[in-house]
Amino acid sequence: MIVNQKAKKWIDEMAALTMPDRIVYIDGSEEQLEALRREAIASGEIIELNQELMPGCYLHRTALNDVARVEHRTFICTKNKDDAGPTNNWMDPEECYEKLGKLFRGSMRGRTMYVIPYSMGIVGSEFAKIGIELTDSIYVVLNMAIMTRIGDEVARALGEDGDFVKGLHSKADLDEENRYICHFPEDNTIWSINSGYGGNVLLGKKCFALRIASYLGRKEGWMAEHMLILGIENPEGEVKYICAAFPSACGKTNLAMLIPPEVYKKKGYKVWTVGDDIAWLRVGTDGRLWAVNPENGFFGVVPGTNEKSNPNALKMIQRDTIFTNVVHDLDTNTVWWEGLNDNPPKNAIDWKGNPWDGSKYDKKDKSTYGAHPNSRFTTKATNCPCLSPEFHNPNGVPISAIIFGGRRAKTAPLVYQSFGWQHGAFVGSIMASETTAAAAGQVGVVRRDPMAMLPFCGYNMGDYFRHWLDMGKKIANPPKIFHVNWFRTDDEGNFIWPGFGENMRVLMWILDRCEGKVGAVESPIGYLPRPEDINIEGLEGVTLDTLRELLHVDRDTWLGEVNDIREFYAKIGDRVPKEFHEELNALEARLKA
Repeated sequence: MIVNQKAKKWIDEMAALTMPDRIVYIDGSEEQLEALRREAIASGEIIELNQELMPGCYLHRTALNDVARVEHRTFICTKNKDDAGPTNNWMDPEECYEKLGKLFRGSMRGRTMYVIPYSMGIVGSEFAKIGIELTDSIYVVLNMAIMTRIGDEVARALGEDGDFVKGLHSKADLDEENRYICHFPEDNTIWSINSGYGGNVLLGKKCFALRIASYLGRKEGWMAEHMLILGIENPEGEVKYICAAFPSACGKTNLAMLIPPEVYKKKGYKVWTVGDDIAWLRVGTDGRLWAVNPENGFFGVVPGTNEKSNPNALKMIQRDTIFTNVVHDLDTNTVWWEGLNDNPPKNAIDWKGNPWDGSKYDKKDKSTYGAHPNSRFTTKATNCPCLSPEFHNPNGVPISAIIFGGRRAKTAPLVYQSFGWQHGAFVGSIMASETTAAAAGQVGVVRRDPMAMLPFCGYNMGDYFRHWLDMGKKIANPPKIFHVNWFRTDDEGNFIWPGFGENMRVLMWILDRCEGKVGAVESPIGYLPRPEDINIEGLEGVTLDTLRELLHVDRDTWLGEVNDIREFYAKIGDRVPKEFHEELNALEARLKA
């Protein structure tokens, strides 16, 4: 039970506001969670799937108006508007508490309030931070039990006077006009109302582990980043670790769970997953940067997950998984989604709860799809076949390289290395992706997403850039910083690089650079590989000429890029560090030289 006096007082206050019929404390026991699953099955909140074929698996459907993160309803509430910055929606904290207080008043009448003590990171470790989420959703409880460490051990670690992040969530009426996800970084508080979708209501995830944690990290001298963490083990058994940041639709989970190509597998190379989404980084006593994944599970996009794109993820979600907004195959009582295979079920229910006949499914016609494009799986990290043996190490893993990446048809080469930490931070700040047909609006529009943190930074983006530069001064042995682009296309719009597991060939060059084993060619944008230094053994259709094309830097295209970056920095305003403007001017000068 919770003995923390501040927590008890706060829970009482929130209960008085929301007026639940009863309050249930979540102790983290399997018995209690199983009782909640039975209750949710009985009420229709979740559907039990075929337990022989998919043990421990369930299906959930959200409201039709509640299927994704709502960035336009997500707010950072700081006393000074400039501290939230121009890239965040801002609301005055007092105004926000008053406005949402009215929506929360009585929102849990006739319902149960669940009290979930949870830890981001291994309970009791130096990296760990504790939160308490109050919610009226069993779906949230069951997902938080997968995604975080919950219950009695967390309450014990919190003790009588420990600090915690206060999270209040109510589904209320699921009214999208009054849906708000609000963060109060100065108060260590998150309020979420009128949503039942994971990204808006699993408050340990983006809300705490990135928005609140990024603010705490700046204050306390560490970093919370939207990054995967993977390890590559060589035949001698040495493992080197990489962090990588990509905007959505750039294959982050696929890279985190990469399967080595045959040429490396035969030699005994292995790839280990530490995390697929979030990294918390601190400077170790050895002067290196160390990272942990603060989560305990994976909350991934399902469509497109298959035997070719991500066999490890497919294996991982065959058990102990909650699926959200996928197709329910009634004949087998299992699930299906677009991109799983070419055998859609004939007798099924779509994500909206309507009868669905897979024989009428047409890949080219989105209106015939059965699963929502943002449908999800939530599964335990321990189910991952390639989970790193270091996943549970409270000290984390030492990072050799940081990679930034985006989806660019022509601009960015396959890979390049920054000139140093400051230049690397600049490279992260100018990260961009071009919109695909899958995104709303025009195709090929460049969207800047610095360090893939634009929707997740809990304070002013200019101050966030400054924090990167300040951290660089604290790291005696910093990781080297790189940029990759798996999405270069030819004149017909076809991808030139095969991607998926073959990306390991680029990672091997990156690690060789970190260890000083291989040279590079200096270019205006950074160090480029010599084509012969990227291993293409056994790779069909890729020659040294292909690599030359993939590594080509077009000066005119990049000069256009410089102007675009200037405009982007102007939007962020006068808190962009002068060092970044200097880096931009130096880039322009090198391109013109």
